[in-house]
Amino acid sequence: MTTISTTTRLELVRAVSERYRATGSAEEKGRILDEFGALTGYHRKHAIRVLNGWTGGSASTKRGRERVYDEAVRQALVVFWEASDRVCGKRLKPLLPVLLPALERHGHIQLDPTVRDQLLKMRAATIDRVLSGPRASAGGRRARAKTTPAVRRRVPVRTFADWHEPPPGFVEADLVVHCGESMAGSFASTLVLTDIASGWTECLALLVREGSLVVEALERLRVTLPFALRGIDTDNGSEFINELLITFCADHGIEFTRSRPYRKNDQAWVEQKNGSVVRRLVGYGRLEGLVDGG
Repeated sequence: MTTISTTTRLELVRAVSERYRATGSAEEKGRILDEFGALTGYHRKHAIRVLNGWTGGSASTKRGRERVYDEAVRQALVVFWEASDRVCGKRLKPLLPVLLPALERHGHIQLDPTVRDQLLKMRAATIDRVLSGPRASAGGRRARAKTTPAVRRRVPVRTFADWHEPPPGFVEADLVVHCGESMAGSFASTLVLTDIASGWTECLALLVREGSLVVEALERLRVTLPFALRGIDTDNGSEFINELLITFCADHGIEFTRSRPYRKNDQAWVEQKNGSVVRRLVGYGRLEGLVDGG
């Protein structure tokens, strides 16, 4: 192999690369690569990269990939990442078709149609790449949101002794989580409603524990129940005690109450259905994501 100086090599690259890129013949390109490799000692793959615009491993005329997703898409993705408790791209991808319309319906976000389409088409690996910066600066997993005392005070307490033979339509509501042995990450839940007067029980699956999804489920159940929904009593979880559910109940004339913290007896009607209905049918395993094609 002939040793050539750096200056000579650069001049050779400039001269040969023009001829290499100009020819459309694969046979001619092969001959040029053979000659170039013999003169420089470059491996054939490296020689191809050099002649396509690289010099010695550093880009002289490097053609960088055009950015597909602009800042509006990136900022919107961060909103959904935060709403989903900062899950990874593989888990956030199937959540987007559920969270996006739910947050839009409740006025939390309004997206340009182009931004919306780009978000829904984004691949899981791309989501992780776009979120690499926000994830690094966020410093790990976000602590689960807690209900503020001011919001909690707006919802009166109802104990087990405060039910005085109510008419049908007053229900206790609870979430049964399907997390398996770990509460980490995102997982499905079942929203359970039990009517105090009749024992009528409704169950609806939620992809994640999220306040807007609870309200969306209640909106669906409100029109399918065999009686008018007059009152709802929940525990003190943030998926229930929030502005969304307070507003929903106020708009539809539904009495909204909560149990005492750490007093499961206050929700005895729905608690027994959690075991006899949900756990009996679904079990205790972990459920997450959507089925293929879902």
